Amino acid sequence: MDRRKFLKITGLGLGSAAVLGWGLNRFGIIRRKYRMDKNENIIIEFISCWSELNAEKLAEFFTEDGIYHNMPMEPVQGREKVKQFIAGFIQSWTSTTWELLSIVSHGDIVIAERLDRTQAGEKSVDLPCVGIFHMEGGKIKSWRDYFDSKTYFDAMS
Repeated sequence: MDRRKFLKITGLGLGSAAVLGWGLNRFGIIRRKYRMDKNENIIIEFISCWSELNAEKLAEFFTEDGIYHNMPMEPVQGREKVKQFIAGFIQSWTSTTWELLSIVSHGDIVIAERLDRTQAGEKSVDLPCVGIFHMEGGKIKSWRDYFDSKTYFDAMS
């Protein structure tokens, strides 16, 4: 976006834009300056690991008393139960790739919007999801995952 247009649309002066974390690139275009924080990087790695379909590895991202709440279902608490839960629902999957669409964090909270592309034999689904992660000491303390379960179950039935 052209900087004059940006400043006109937002009503910001260049000083205000800089305070908000915006700056000019070498072409004079205003862009958001952004640095991934540690918790975001952990969640990016976690999302990437789903393609391995390894429940044990995925459960290691959780605290010992971590909670995984697939919102249409009851929450599961404890790393071992999280591992069993994940193993149960991925057992029919032949592949999955989770595309990270956007990620934002503040302190120990990370929100990740994804498109989960999953194959189970001849069946497949592209499932839009949003995960809200509460982090503690570099591990997932709780994860609430929001998606339309009808989309998933209709595609996989």
